[in-house]
Amino acid sequence: MRLLRTPEDRFADLPDFDYPALYADVDHPVHGIVRIGYVEAGPPDGPTVLLLHGEPSWSFLYRKLLPVLAEAGLRAIAPDLVGFGRSDKPAEVTDHTYARHVEWMRAFAFDALDLRGLTLVGQDWGGLIGLRLVAEHPDRFAGVVAANTGLPTGDHDMPAVWWDFHDAVQDAPVLDVARFVQSGCVRELSEPEREAYDAPFPNETYKAGPRAVPGLVPTTPDDPATEANRRAWRTLSILELPLLCAFSDRDPITGGMAPILRSRMAGAAGRQHPTITGAGHFLQEDAGERLAEIVVDFVRELH
Repeated sequence: MRLLRTPEDRFADLPDFDYPALYADVDHPVHGIVRIGYVEAGPPDGPTVLLLHGEPSWSFLYRKLLPVLAEAGLRAIAPDLVGFGRSDKPAEVTDHTYARHVEWMRAFAFDALDLRGLTLVGQDWGGLIGLRLVAEHPDRFAGVVAANTGLPTGDHDMPAVWWDFHDAVQDAPVLDVARFVQSGCVRELSEPEREAYDAPFPNETYKAGPRAVPGLVPTTPDDPATEANRRAWRTLSILELPLLCAFSDRDPITGGMAPILRSRMAGAAGRQHPTITGAGHFLQEDAGERLAEIVVDFVRELH
């Protein structure tokens, strides 16, 4: 598997994101060593929050949450998915599978960093990957915040707006990452913010990850990832691990998943689940500080 690595100077002068770049190598007997980039804020002995982003963003998305979590005494860790951000980028679309992304994040969190007592914050693919980790390694987690995400099995069709996005990514001769992020926000991104979302991808050869990920969402019952996600649902439906849904009110992509998660996840029962108003799919951009406050209150309840 051929890996590309974004030059460091692409990440110079990022707005409100001056955290030192950290790296962890994860090893696989077949796929080899992959370097995963991440940032960290807060005391190293604080309760740990794992912030997982989705398509086509990177840990820059969490810049509004990191200082709030750190100020509250939490250890906040935001990795870049493989193929995104500062992480290594497999060069071919076919290098990316749902199972590999779950394994890469498992190896990062548990093998490389040996994280325990985690609270997961998963948005978009951060939930598709993170909820699998929770179901398969529940002893590592203290709680879950599901934010504009889900765990599809292909047994139900995706919304039309998602199919529009799926097709646009596949058909675009030049993939405009910043434009896709902007389309999922209510507020207008500044030009430096748009440049930051484009920074991981110097040219089209670096974009196999963003191009591949929409095609990895299970959309049919015989998808390669369907059975693993069904197993995860079976576990999560009886797992008493505390789960909070913190969805926004203006996300046509995942909004329909909120009532499903609230009703089917055992750890969600009996909770008041907040709705974050005035925010789109990327609620970290539109209401990052509010989401951070919700996470802080939830983690304090757990500890």
